[in-house]
Amino acid sequence: MPIIQPTYKAPIWARTSFVSTVYSGLVRRVNGVVQTRERMTLPDGDFLDLDWSYTQQKTDKVIILLHGLEGNGQRPYMTAPAKLFNANGIDACAVNFRSCSGEPNTLYRSYHSGATEDLEAVVNHVLSKNQYSEVYIKGISLGANMALKYVGERDNVPSEVKAVIAVSVPCYLKGSCDELLSWKNKHYAIRFLKHLKAKLKPKLEHYPDKITKADYDAITNLIEFDHIYTSKAHGFKDAYDYYDKCSSLQFLPNIKVPSLIINAKNDSFLSDSCYPIKEAEENPNVYLEMPNHGGHVGFIDKKNLYYNEWRAIEFIDKH
Repeated sequence: MPIIQPTYKAPIWARTSFVSTVYSGLVRRVNGVVQTRERMTLPDGDFLDLDWSYTQQKTDKVIILLHGLEGNGQRPYMTAPAKLFNANGIDACAVNFRSCSGEPNTLYRSYHSGATEDLEAVVNHVLSKNQYSEVYIKGISLGANMALKYVGERDNVPSEVKAVIAVSVPCYLKGSCDELLSWKNKHYAIRFLKHLKAKLKPKLEHYPDKITKADYDAITNLIEFDHIYTSKAHGFKDAYDYYDKCSSLQFLPNIKVPSLIINAKNDSFLSDSCYPIKEAEENPNVYLEMPNHGGHVGFIDKKNLYYNEWRAIEFIDKH
């Protein structure tokens, strides 16, 4: 599919990556979304908390929303599309990944960029619970990589899954990690690592046979976190094996579900390999938009409705 020419025009004050990213992550507020929490049990005995919001009319359509690294179901980039989809006659299920709902998960493992087994469980649960005939998936950052990997790595995607929208996708994880470790992103990397280590610390007491205090103290950056915890806890040899096997880039050629990727050209979290131009040109189901501005999940637009949010509605209406 040819690359889509974006129509996004960022406000003048939000044209730098830093401003649009930080404003969207720390300043933006979304009101008027009523969520009902449901706890679902996963096949391995752990749990996920799902935050549901419902349209006022009868519907057989639902969107599953997936957050980014250290996000949750209450982040504005989750509640805003939930509110918009509800207003357009579609229920919304905002997924809180393991340990991200305000309560520690029960196992040593947690969540990661390629944990599509959890997304598969959510899709199956949603279909069995409410008998929806149309399911859409919208992922942000880490959640976007998971969504694309989910529809690209398997041939048996449920027929009810009609479209995927992936925003600010680090589809080549090693490249994105390298960018996060660069000087320009130091403030973001420090913040992410602080939150990740805070969640890992209680596991020292509960799983002393799996991680020691010396291991914990050795984690001083994100790649070391993935070397010492993420990879070992989830069955990978090391961080590089994790990045290699979980990057969604390699699965894009196999995607058979209409999938829209929106990656800003000035997203400081993404390497050049995170812009899958060749893959989009060769797969008629993969649509790629690369606006000049937007930073990382910072597509600020009018009336507190972001470009990627109304584009998601527009995309599913056409597919």
